[in-house]
Amino acid sequence: MKRIISLFLAVCIALPLFSQQGITRGKIDIPDLKGYVTLKCDFHIHTVFSDGTVWPTVRVDEAYREGLDVIAITEHVESRRYLRVIEGLSDLSLKNVSHHISYEIAQPYAKERGITLIMGSEITRQMPPGHSNAIFLTNANDLDKPEYMDAFRAAKAQGAFFFWNHPGWLNQQRDSTRWWPEHTQLLEQGMMHGIEVVNGSNYYPEAHRWCLEKKLTMLGNSDIHVPMPVFAPGKHRTMTLVFARDATPEGVREALNERRTAVYHEEYIIGEEKYLKELFENALEWKVEKTKNKEEMRITITNNSDLTFRLKKASHDPRVIYFRNTSIAPFTIAPKSVRTFTVRLLEGIQSGDVNFIVDNFLTEPNQGMKYTFVVRN
Repeated sequence: MKRIISLFLAVCIALPLFSQQGITRGKIDIPDLKGYVTLKCDFHIHTVFSDGTVWPTVRVDEAYREGLDVIAITEHVESRRYLRVIEGLSDLSLKNVSHHISYEIAQPYAKERGITLIMGSEITRQMPPGHSNAIFLTNANDLDKPEYMDAFRAAKAQGAFFFWNHPGWLNQQRDSTRWWPEHTQLLEQGMMHGIEVVNGSNYYPEAHRWCLEKKLTMLGNSDIHVPMPVFAPGKHRTMTLVFARDATPEGVREALNERRTAVYHEEYIIGEEKYLKELFENALEWKVEKTKNKEEMRITITNNSDLTFRLKKASHDPRVIYFRNTSIAPFTIAPKSVRTFTVRLLEGIQSGDVNFIVDNFLTEPNQGMKYTFVVRN
């Protein structure tokens, strides 16, 4: 038996040699915040060692190709569907395969690729409390418990960071996305630190509101099981932006504890206003120039990032005229682009507020970020 397990592990370690070859490191250009680096992270992914369909090193290659900095492989402790194939082909018993074997296989390769890999597990139960991830584990085997509270306590003893996965998942909360008494218990006992505001393609405004009200960390993850698609230019997986002091596990953990995160989903950035405002300001350069018309100025905006910004005119002084052709479509600033518009100050006023809403920067559930740019003649 030991010989079979050793051979199996040797094959696991060698398999990175057969991972995707010739791929280049991707880059997602998102500005840093003052004192912090912006890390692109996915804390919820699966491999063949639970109910995913790819080898652990493939997850590392996907992250490398897409420009991610940090990933956590979070296998279901309760579901090991594909290991039964291995069990059927040998006398290898499932109970002799570690619950963190995917981490052990991927870690050397992640280090080689420059990807920070975090050990985690998914505690997979019916609602309530539903599915939760525990990351920054030291031994995932300890979470293999019949009672969910025992699994949570085992993870807490290891200093885990907990977050509630896909709270509005239709398989468990079809009619409404509810907060249950069991979630209050987990929160009060220090076993809920964050919530997935976005899981895959699904945004949960209720989770967004709970994070703001209960001071919980906002996360967005792919929850990928199948091979990650090769995204077209400008497209990307759902991810968590972590504003950390550095890319070490310790730096990531400190930032998660302090709720310094935002969710990057399609063209949306979702998070607390103070972080979204700084991202907005650090990504764009504004230049004001006078024109021949004394009442009019030209505003040039240079977007140095890979983010998209959709600006909609908000309530303003009627003597300040701008965004004249955006009554239906927003004034959109594409990644790595330059846009111009004019501002007219009527009736001789010398300055005015250009008020708008960045409608794809959500600071509250389904509500864009308000912003004001002051123009002076």
